[in-house]
Amino acid sequence: MDSIFFLVFRRMRTPLMALVLVYAVAMFGMVLIPGQNADGNQWHMDFFHAFYFVSYMSTTIGFGEVPFEFSDAQRIWVTVCIYATVIVWLYSIGSLIALLKDKTLQRAVEERLFARRVNAISEPFYLVCGYGQTGSGLVRALTDRGQRAVVLDNNPERINLLKIEHLREFVPALRADVGRPDTLLMAGLRNPRCAGVLALTSSNDVNLKVSLAGKLMQPSATVICRADSHDVEANMASFGTDYIYNPFDIFALYLATALQAPCLTLLYDWLGGMHGSRLTEPLYPPAKGLWIICGYGRFGKALYEHLAGPDIELIVIEARPERTGTPPGAWVKGRGTEADTLEQAEVRRAVGLIAGTDNDVNNLSIVMTALQLNARLFTVLRENQLMNQELYDAVGADILMHPSLIVSNRIRVLLSSPLLAEFSNYARYEDDAWACQLASRIAALAHDRVPDVWEVCIDDQDAYALSQLRPQGAVPVLGDLLRDPRDRGLRLPAIALMRRRENSRTLLPPVEDRLRDGDRLLFCGQQDAYSSMRWTLQNTHALNYVLYGTSPPRGLVWRWLTRLLREHRRRNAARANDSGDRDAV
Repeated sequence: MDSIFFLVFRRMRTPLMALVLVYAVAMFGMVLIPGQNADGNQWHMDFFHAFYFVSYMSTTIGFGEVPFEFSDAQRIWVTVCIYATVIVWLYSIGSLIALLKDKTLQRAVEERLFARRVNAISEPFYLVCGYGQTGSGLVRALTDRGQRAVVLDNNPERINLLKIEHLREFVPALRADVGRPDTLLMAGLRNPRCAGVLALTSSNDVNLKVSLAGKLMQPSATVICRADSHDVEANMASFGTDYIYNPFDIFALYLATALQAPCLTLLYDWLGGMHGSRLTEPLYPPAKGLWIICGYGRFGKALYEHLAGPDIELIVIEARPERTGTPPGAWVKGRGTEADTLEQAEVRRAVGLIAGTDNDVNNLSIVMTALQLNARLFTVLRENQLMNQELYDAVGADILMHPSLIVSNRIRVLLSSPLLAEFSNYARYEDDAWACQLASRIAALAHDRVPDVWEVCIDDQDAYALSQLRPQGAVPVLGDLLRDPRDRGLRLPAIALMRRRENSRTLLPPVEDRLRDGDRLLFCGQQDAYSSMRWTLQNTHALNYVLYGTSPPRGLVWRWLTRLLREHRRRNAARANDSGDRDAV
């Protein structure tokens, strides 16, 4: 605010001084020039009447000459003052309009308004640095769940696009250099409600600066970064960055897992899918044979590292090996868009092809040319820009890989359900038969839609009813949470995926497992099951019914009637005992 006032007064200093000077000279002249009163005597105007007359003279001349008619000398001076004040007012108004159009002032006002909006957030929020394809998808996912976000980006078009987005929560946004610490502080980095910092720009250096600033200036916040280089990953990890996502390594591991365990990748897709989307069909990429990788950049290197094995033969096609290097195995120089290059790579006997260059047009051409030569190919297509989505859909590749969406989905899952990210890591060590059986169970209860995934913590907040009944000796088991609170004989359409207890993790815990304070449970199932489970955990009457099949009366009237009924039964029992004793005598 101080900078705004300083800028205004600095730019308007000369116009204001000109106004004051012209007004002072006009008033002083009116006081010095003599006039005549109603009696014909000489009269001098005082400063009050001079100030009053000059004030309305600058805007209108319809009020007349006060307090007496002017002399010719006074009228000549008034004429000069009229032109002088009009000119100085035009100059001042022009200067004010130029000031309002000044980029520096607009920037200062924009920063001040942005800072006020950030400080007004009264709940935890995430600072998103970079509103590209990754950031935009993540901000929408956060706001759809009712979470708050603050956005920084140095591209004005992206900020303008954010302002017209139909988001459920208002998102303060500012066009600024996200690599500057003062910009991050303005965006609330040191705000105690800043829950996390997300560095999602397309520059590794900028992401590195943001992650470093986040760990230094807000150690309690979770720092999540995107990195496309292993060197940058190692640098980020050296000072304690919480989560680092490399889209190329993530997808390469995903494809390698799909070759060996298709059901496991299907679980990843279902449990991490967007709410309301349809269940995808399983993919069965060929696990044996020749695979052709077009492009040996960062993506190609990651694929080569994860796919290399005794059953997979790899051939790389690279147009500029002097820049990217060459693989340890077979390779062909070229872009892959020509049939001759693909023929040299033995495309006719290949079982799979990956078009992984950084050029969308070349990737589309590679797949179309390769399918003409070998229609049985399993194709993987890298998509760099979402604007080309319709072209990619028309090609009909088996797998589409978009780096920005991969990072966005992983961070979305991490922020919405941290246990699901842990479940994915531990499930990787299970065999594919285990994953296929779990996928069948999920498909049976979720039908054709992606199941809801939620977490439950056994504490006073998430399990209030349980904390109230524990002193009475309640010892519930996991199966009790899966009972329907409306009919305890029915089971909720949900599956317990994992239980975290202290430092141990248990996948698919048994329903006989007793619940302990501090347990964190991961469930998936229908949305109604989530609502019913929350009702059981928060309402003591519902939990009492689920555990014992009975529910105590709730209202004052019902409790009073229950006491009367118990008293009536007690008296009847006493009378019956007395009658029995007399009959016996």
